[in-house]
Amino acid sequence: MTSTRGFQLPLQGAHNNLSERTLRAIALGRNAWGVIGSEVGGRTAAVLYSVVGTCKHLGIDPFAYQREALPGLFALGEKPTAEQLLDWLPDRWLLNRTQDLPSPDRSAG
Repeated sequence: MTSTRGFQLPLQGAHNNLSERTLRAIALGRNAWGVIGSEVGGRTAAVLYSVVGTCKHLGIDPFAYQREALPGLFALGEKPTAEQLLDWLPDRWLLNRTQDLPSPDRSAG
């Protein structure tokens, strides 16, 4: 049986090189880290890897994103709505930042 999944999702290529390169860093680091320490620590590491990977995929500096997103998320309080959280996802954050930038003045020259 052959896989046609890559052809069903046009935004994803027919290869998994990006996934393999990303997982390689985790596999190499696993030896250096020893153990995560706890289940909560493991979940936290998984979330951070996901956020950093998404930022890199979108061409966002992960540290710049986190410097702005973490205080913004904290300011939402203990029970933010789903819509409030969605605005802080890396793709929405990038879109909001690019909309806030002044457009270049095309008449200057």
